[in-house]
Amino acid sequence: MGSRQRLILALDVESPQKAADLVRRLSDLISFYKIGLRLFTLTGPWIISQLKGMGVKLFLDLKFHDIPNTVADVSRAAVSMGVDMFNLHIGGGMRMMRAAVEAAHDEADRIGIPPPVLLGVTVLTSLDEEEMRGIYGTGRSTSEQVAHMAEMARSAGLDGVVASPLEIEVIRDRCGGDLTIVTPGVRPRWFGRGDHRRVMTPSEALRAGADYIVVGRPIYASDDPREATLKIIEEIEG
Repeated sequence: MGSRQRLILALDVESPQKAADLVRRLSDLISFYKIGLRLFTLTGPWIISQLKGMGVKLFLDLKFHDIPNTVADVSRAAVSMGVDMFNLHIGGGMRMMRAAVEAAHDEADRIGIPPPVLLGVTVLTSLDEEEMRGIYGTGRSTSEQVAHMAEMARSAGLDGVVASPLEIEVIRDRCGGDLTIVTPGVRPRWFGRGDHRRVMTPSEALRAGADYIVVGRPIYASDDPREATLKIIEEIEG
């Protein structure tokens, strides 16, 4: 997989029109796009069919977290919409994750498509160590907590995890190379860190072992999204 194929653009924008315009302008440079809570809440499943019709891959980033039966149902729905990747919170527990895996594979078999990549969300990149310990009530460090959650995801049958770039190495040490790692909290040197607390540059994250990096505001908030994308690609490939 080439460097460009490992870049996912987060379409965390204010309208479906802007999302579609970004895809039209950048699809020769970026083949994978993330639909998050903001855009999906504004548009519903319609945006998925629109963007899939433009020939790109989609990561549905809704972070499912509910009782096992409910998450199984929404996992089937995600598969039926044709997304290439979606995620859920590992904190929902083993039964919830296993229910999602089974439902996703059953639905993919039923409609005759490959199952999407199913990711578990570890510790949000917006949390620092103190906040993480307050939420999880643990004496573990952030890296230890992320590694523990990654092991849970692998045991439940998930394909990969979402984790900050700072935890890539410990995940690889504990889980090996088979687990797909998708990394938000990626910021080029010329852009501020925003809400993220645990960050690396795109090239640093890929060198650390990320399979995919997610970049949003440095591209979509730029005066020239295409030029910003080219700068990031140059950094990745340089």
